Amino acid sequence: MNKPFKIPSISTNENGISVFIEIDFEVEQRGGLFLSHQITSKNFRIRKSDVGYTTDFHLAGDATFIIIQKGSLKIELQNGDYEIFNAGDCFIAQDNLLENIIFDNKIHGHKASVIGNETLQAIHIKL
Repeated sequence: MNKPFKIPSISTNENGISVFIEIDFEVEQRGGLFLSHQITSKNFRIRKSDVGYTTDFHLAGDATFIIIQKGSLKIELQNGDYEIFNAGDCFIAQDNLLENIIFDNKIHGHKASVIGNETLQAIHIKL
């Protein structure tokens, strides 16, 4: 049996609150490798952020697959839960609000901070 890839994700629960979940991507065996189905993407960008960079609480907007190449990025939720992503880690940011809900930075979203003493370098792939 092929085990799926599990990718950490920031999503939104039924109350519009950002939460951490894992998304399973099913894989199939092709010769000596396991490969997910083709995932359509819109574009990609290369990101650099200096040590100490931080954001206010915000939403992802478009779903974005983020691959950390260098440095460490802390993602914190409104409830204080956080994950730290280091070089080689990846995650999907896809938290967003349902229609007719107005964003409130004291209730919704996540914030990001570059931690440690190394500049962050990452690839953002819009899904």
